[in-house]
Amino acid sequence: MTDWTVYYEQTGDEPRATLVDALDRFEQPGLAVDLGSGTGRDTAELVRRGWRVIAIDGEPEAMVRLAARRDLDHSQVTIQTARFEQATWPDVDLVNSSFSLPFVPTNHFGDVWSRIVDSLRPGGRFCGQLFGDRDTWASQGVTCFTRSEVEALLSGLSVERLDEAEADSQDAGGTPKHWHIFHIVARKPQSSPSQ
Repeated sequence: MTDWTVYYEQTGDEPRATLVDALDRFEQPGLAVDLGSGTGRDTAELVRRGWRVIAIDGEPEAMVRLAARRDLDHSQVTIQTARFEQATWPDVDLVNSSFSLPFVPTNHFGDVWSRIVDSLRPGGRFCGQLFGDRDTWASQGVTCFTRSEVEALLSGLSVERLDEAEADSQDAGGTPKHWHIFHIVARKPQSSPSQ
């Protein structure tokens, strides 16, 4: 679960479907945060589509691999090596977090999620994954949610995609695993109601 070198070498290089879905909903590119960018599979797609990207990941190896990529215009990418709870970023049009938010410690998740939502400009989007409470890793310290908890997290956003999936498979290291995943695309309203 935490052997990132194995993960980087075993996972593909295609952009995540939730990112592609979110990007297809924008009329023009803007500024994005790729939160948990890893080696840059989603960052590369963002840049290819004309976005400027702040790539954030807590693993130095990921940032080294991203910086070495030859398939993206590095002038459009700012790299930040930081854990999510310490990371900073400005207001953006998109926060993408593919399969990385579950690794935020539970006691920090609320603050990180609030920062994500608060940083979205009106009309901006979040896309990514959360793990469900029936995921194998729910008992191993990974932050997981019930469907009602996910819906509560998204309550201030307009949900454009919320797919719940379960499957028995394996993790990147080949260990058998039950996956319980929520695939999300959600949009911040153009104007927030006053509270």
